[in-house]
Amino acid sequence: MGGSGLSRSSHVFRGATKVTLDDKGRMVMPTRYRESIQERAQNRLVITVHRDPCLLIYPSPDWELTEQKLLALPSMHPQASWLQRVVVGYATDLELDGHGRFLVPPELREIAGLQRLAMLIGQGSRFELWDETRWNEQRDLYLKQDAAAAGQPSLLDSVSL
Repeated sequence: MGGSGLSRSSHVFRGATKVTLDDKGRMVMPTRYRESIQERAQNRLVITVHRDPCLLIYPSPDWELTEQKLLALPSMHPQASWLQRVVVGYATDLELDGHGRFLVPPELREIAGLQRLAMLIGQGSRFELWDETRWNEQRDLYLKQDAAAAGQPSLLDSVSL
């Protein structure tokens, strides 16, 4: 019991939700996630870039763990140092306002190609935020590749759904 981290199951983010960014770049966090974000992070979030054309959004405590792992990577390794520069370098603190909104910084919107319509994808302890058109394209490409790769051995073979 206690201390295993399993009690955080109520803080697991899952599902795909269409969201809209207003003219100022603000997004409303879907209501179903707000209580968990309040309990887990007192409405504090961190948003940063991802190698895919999307943004990552973490409750602050989960970001802090991720950031520690990133900063522990060998800084003299070229890939690790770029990962640190970009992911940690673009990390921005956010806070949900009284209406559950937060501002997606303009430079991050530009990097992710975010327009007005977006998709918020729950990924367990974090979210991915995608431009809706890019999400649909990437999703369809992935699903077609997955079908084409059937029969080939993969590191995911041990995962059953």
